[in-house]
Amino acid sequence: MYKIMLFVSLTSICIIYCRNFKIRKFYTMKLDYFTKDIGMVPEIIIGTIVVYIAVIIFTRVFGLKSFSKMTGFDFVNTVAIGNLIGMTIATSNPKLLLGILLIGLLYLANYLVSLLRFRSKTARKHLDNSPVLIMRDGQILYDNLNKVEITENELRGKLREANVIRLNEVKAVILETTGDVSVLHGDYDKEIEDYILEDVEI
Repeated sequence: MYKIMLFVSLTSICIIYCRNFKIRKFYTMKLDYFTKDIGMVPEIIIGTIVVYIAVIIFTRVFGLKSFSKMTGFDFVNTVAIGNLIGMTIATSNPKLLLGILLIGLLYLANYLVSLLRFRSKTARKHLDNSPVLIMRDGQILYDNLNKVEITENELRGKLREANVIRLNEVKAVILETTGDVSVLHGDYDKEIEDYILEDVEI
């Protein structure tokens, strides 16, 4: 009987100790999760200010078109710059000066491509995608819709965003090169001028 009581007591002590150890370890882990990088706060603040100033300078030098999203290339460049800014500030990978250099190079690349597109029709032809017409005069162009992999539910959502209440109000729906969807609608007796759809793939 004594041996059984001793065994139970020792077992209970072991269980309690293990539980307490796990609890302490759990709370320590939780605390470390919130305070592990607290010492980096001054560096993050300084890095944020420096990167912010650098972005302002680059934008003044290369122009606001760097964030215009007028083409697919502009959109990709904006996403890449945003990603680099976040990584440089929050993770220090890449390091601050290297991150600013890479951001500046992306600005420069976007500027050079924009300049090339502006001066050369051949460059525009090879660098730019064509907008795609997915709806015309109230009729859905299913071949084009399938080509660009847009569902009818997504199309309906864009029509609602444009405050379309009847399909016969829709003059044209166009998937732009940036991925945005333009919905042109208006009075029944008004037609779209050819200039508006000149570069659109029908």
